Amino acid sequence: LGATNHFEAGGFIRSRPGVRWPDIQYHFLPLAASYDMKEQVRCHGYQAHAGPMRSNSRGSVRLASADPAEPPRIRFNYMSHADDWADMRACVRLTREIFAQPAFDPYRGEELAPGASIQSDAEIDAFVRDTVQSAYHPCGTCKMGTDAMAVIDPQNRVHGMDGLRVVDSSIMPAITTGNLNAPTIMIAEKAADAIRGHPPLAASESPFHTASDWATAQR
Repeated sequence: LGATNHFEAGGFIRSRPGVRWPDIQYHFLPLAASYDMKEQVRCHGYQAHAGPMRSNSRGSVRLASADPAEPPRIRFNYMSHADDWADMRACVRLTREIFAQPAFDPYRGEELAPGASIQSDAEIDAFVRDTVQSAYHPCGTCKMGTDAMAVIDPQNRVHGMDGLRVVDSSIMPAITTGNLNAPTIMIAEKAADAIRGHPPLAASESPFHTASDWATAQR
């Protein structure tokens, strides 16, 4: 109860009009440090970690050889799509707008990173290129489906093989809007029921919030 991982608050927002559901995730930290905590500012500070949740960049996982014990070749290929650069610029500018609100007036000091002088698209892109990091939620390299690109069928069975199933976040055809822990648990529970022959739960019709003016307004 007395411990903290320093991620004291989080949030989900839409980056621009025309985005129906939140596409940017925030974490707020009451300290100033790099994501891996190796670089820290030795003074009072706070920061936000912001990142797009539905990146259009695509990586790959390939076999290195016929030896199953040899590690695969993993290529994350971050920031390889132009839309991801636009989303990252939105992250920086929206974060600045949030920190400029009156609630932060008693606590705000000089902007440490990227720095008040960094304003243009090119300057923000350079900052992103130097500092962007993974949030460690890779998925979707072994997707479920019935099309030619699918690796497993709807029962988690690998196409063209007997007795082999895949049950993890790699089977997601697309990343979920948020962290992968809870969806992966759900995938495992669903697959376990299918493997054991248990009937599925009834379909959920739970409503979800959509802003009424999402097509024309960012907020």
